[in-house]
Amino acid sequence: MKAKRIDRIATGVIYAMVGLVVLILIGLLGFILATGLPHVSWRFLTSSAAAFSAGGGIGDQLFNSFYLLVLTLILSLPIALGAAIYLNEYAPQNKITEIMRIMIEVLSSLPSVVVGLFGFLLFVVQFQLGFSILSGAIALTLFNLPLLTRSIENALAGVPNLQREAGLALGISRWHTITKVILPAALPGILTGVILSAGRVFGEAAALIFTAGQSAPSLNYADWNPLSSTSPLNIFRPAETLAVHIWKINTEGIMPDASQVSAGASAVLIIVILIFNFSARRLGNWVYRRITASR
Repeated sequence: MKAKRIDRIATGVIYAMVGLVVLILIGLLGFILATGLPHVSWRFLTSSAAAFSAGGGIGDQLFNSFYLLVLTLILSLPIALGAAIYLNEYAPQNKITEIMRIMIEVLSSLPSVVVGLFGFLLFVVQFQLGFSILSGAIALTLFNLPLLTRSIENALAGVPNLQREAGLALGISRWHTITKVILPAALPGILTGVILSAGRVFGEAAALIFTAGQSAPSLNYADWNPLSSTSPLNIFRPAETLAVHIWKINTEGIMPDASQVSAGASAVLIIVILIFNFSARRLGNWVYRRITASR
């Protein structure tokens, strides 16, 4: 009876802690959405920002955020996928691979401001790329790579060894087994890791302040020449993202409606990140059902 009583008390304490965390999260999200959504409109989402006058929007910053996210995934996903395949499928279990995993864990715990300062000194100053989308994308790649590598490695490790042994028993090469058997089976977990890391990158600000810059030139969306200074696709132009924009207008305090724009931009940022997180679960389950033909 004493053991059962202790078990009930411990269970109640755990439920209370979980409920407290959920209430804090709901309260925080509810406050941000309640204060920000009244200021969100189609004009707010599509118009350019105004520095010294009221009524500006977040159109350019929103585009820059998605553009940087796409470039970051293009750079980081092949590297992370290759590193995860090597660590899980080819690397022997010895001190060297153990040190490599420890280094990946250390890199994943680095503060983003440290990654930003490193990117500023190396890419902006040393390589003379300046404050640009390319500098920000490379810095975000360094920031995102450890987490994405670990996510993909865990997805590959979750595939039963019986599938590997079955492929090898049929005379299929190891690489063919990985590409035709292991990767399709691990695809739901890989997609989940990619989308979760995308949400993390989308809301990043500190690393981009020192690399992508704090200005957003007016973009001409009819000009798709990557070499044009006003083209949205120009990777050598400065690119203030949505998260950096929120930080900037609250720091400078020169925008007349800074509190309204900040609240609306914060609500949009939260909604996009929530969409990323919920999409990870839905897309992963959908891909798993398609691959396994389960309902």
